[in-house]
Amino acid sequence: MYSKLVEKCRAEIVYANDIDSLEKIRIRYFGKKGELNLLFKSLVKCANEDRIVNGDLINQAKNIILKYLEIKKENIKYQAVESKLLNERIDVSLPGIRSQKNIGNLHPLTQTLQNIENIFVNIGYNVVHGPEIEDEYHNFEALNMPVSHPARAMHDTFYFSDCQYLLRTHTSPVQIRTMEKNVLPIRIICPGRVYRCDYDTTHSPMFHQIEGLYIDKEVTFADLKGTIEEFIKIFFECDEIDIRFRSSYFPFTEPSVEVDIRRECFSNWIEVIGCGMVSHNVLNVVGIPDIYSGFAFGIGVERLTMLRYGISDLRILFENDLRFLRQF
Repeated sequence: MYSKLVEKCRAEIVYANDIDSLEKIRIRYFGKKGELNLLFKSLVKCANEDRIVNGDLINQAKNIILKYLEIKKENIKYQAVESKLLNERIDVSLPGIRSQKNIGNLHPLTQTLQNIENIFVNIGYNVVHGPEIEDEYHNFEALNMPVSHPARAMHDTFYFSDCQYLLRTHTSPVQIRTMEKNVLPIRIICPGRVYRCDYDTTHSPMFHQIEGLYIDKEVTFADLKGTIEEFIKIFFECDEIDIRFRSSYFPFTEPSVEVDIRRECFSNWIEVIGCGMVSHNVLNVVGIPDIYSGFAFGIGVERLTMLRYGISDLRILFENDLRFLRQF
């Protein structure tokens, strides 16, 4: 009798698919008018011997049913969690859903900046930024350009009214500020906006530079030459490119060179980078011992962008003409 009751209850529990259904089953068997409670009440009509035996059997049935209810309740909770996880799961391996709206694209100058940064970061350089408003010491004097130096006249500088501060004319001050910390060795690139009083097809009052600096023991011109050649080949995605190192002059490097390139699509040699071994005068100013040496280079981002994309007039990069920008 009691085993049939247990089997009947187990069958109902098996088909219950939520907590509410399970609760109704529990009330049907364990409520005040539930079947098990009615069985317990019926024991008063039994003889003493039968009452003890039947009472034990009813308790066994009660414990078995309670165990079934507990197991089923845990299963329902587990299945609910699994179902929620399955329905809310995001498959990150699937391609993203593209917006139907025209959300724009990166400016060609930004693309060039990021490309150059990625190349140097991949060969161990760190990216360092600095202030765009500088003092004369960091912008000129620490770079071996005293007040009387003729190179300062070539920079066409934007000074503030008190003439103590200026808009930086190159990102070299970031190199000086980094060297002043005397945490050696140094391997950095310094990207950012710079300012000079120029405006024509190849010059803008505001433009972008990325300068690089490598300071360590036993750094030679061969290291500089190898670095520049590798960068040019990666940037232009071409191993067959003519590269020429031509003697030049910069106050903060000695010896100094300008780097020209020539490809099939360029009829003439085109200057792309200025570089050289860091002058010992500069190293002495920032307190770096003579056992260290290094090289520095400067890259005009606008120049490389124009060469990469075949742009003939620099000014169009700053006119925000969507017909032009959407090509990139």
